[in-house]
Amino acid sequence: MSKFDQYEGFQVESAKNWTQFHKNKFDTKPFGDHDVEVKIECCGVCASDLHTITGGWGEQMFPLAVGHEIVGKALRVGPKVTLIKEGQRVGVGAQSWSCLECRQCKNDNETYCSKQMDTYGSPWPDTGVVTQGGYSSHVRTHEHWVFPIPDALPSHLAAPMLCAGITSYSPLVRNGAGPGKKVGVVGLGGLGHFAVLFAKALGAETWVISRSHSKEADAKAMGADGYLASQDKDWNREHLTTFDLIISTANSFGDGFDLSAYLALLDVHGRWVSVGLPEEATLNIKPQDLIGNGCLIGASHLGSRREMLDMLRLAADAGIKSWVETVPISADNLAKTMQRLQKNDVRYRFTMTDYDKEFGA
Repeated sequence: MSKFDQYEGFQVESAKNWTQFHKNKFDTKPFGDHDVEVKIECCGVCASDLHTITGGWGEQMFPLAVGHEIVGKALRVGPKVTLIKEGQRVGVGAQSWSCLECRQCKNDNETYCSKQMDTYGSPWPDTGVVTQGGYSSHVRTHEHWVFPIPDALPSHLAAPMLCAGITSYSPLVRNGAGPGKKVGVVGLGGLGHFAVLFAKALGAETWVISRSHSKEADAKAMGADGYLASQDKDWNREHLTTFDLIISTANSFGDGFDLSAYLALLDVHGRWVSVGLPEEATLNIKPQDLIGNGCLIGASHLGSRREMLDMLRLAADAGIKSWVETVPISADNLAKTMQRLQKNDVRYRFTMTDYDKEFGA
């Protein structure tokens, strides 16, 4: 019998068998003074989950339950918790801990803390317990990474915002997206669709840049002001040096990806910010491509607690609705959903639901 509390969840036992989900009991970390215990209602499906269980992002600590776009009910709060009340509907994203004492943490940059820990796949200090994610009955998380969900946001639509949403929102607000700014979004997938929705809500002129015209109608339905297809001849000519910011959500930088053509779109000191993390991808950068407009290249990782709360409030106030397909959670449905995700067969996020049928009310 384990000395730790246990939850139940759907785990993958190896990268070789990534389509096989097993319903297992697993240990969870000791309940701390600042912890919140959440009974999970639903969980979004993130490409990170797929990259993890397939081994695309390297070796993992199996068996592992993934999932880090979690919405549920706060069942119990620790004696020192002040940010969450018992019974609240709350969310948990991709990060579940940082030191809260370093320079980064004290400046709303806790996602860049050198000691940060992920919601799943992180060894909990001094216990041997590996954190497990949201394809499970419960999750136990420090209050700093537990977020009240506004009443106006349905759970299945809020869930994908907790990773994909914040990943797109943070670089927009940190780089000045708003009225009078022209923002480009490279790639219209799970991340890209949030970048479009939030850029528009922030008041920016918003353009989608994709390979073909196949998603143009969707982009316009999301509110995009314009659409560029890189397969078209001279696709960037009329927009050279006119963009203030480009958010790249691209899932591939393979043959045919001409970074210089994208950077040429940027105004003087305009910014290219990558948020997508393709497997084994390399951005080939020529210094000469930076000289013409003095453009800046960077990246962004998730977002702070402050940004998460602001994003959820904006989504509620502006009536932003994630484009979501719901799927009842089960071992079989998780396998099918992951295989569809691998084929990019989704518009534009999945949320696993009906947790009460698998884990009880």
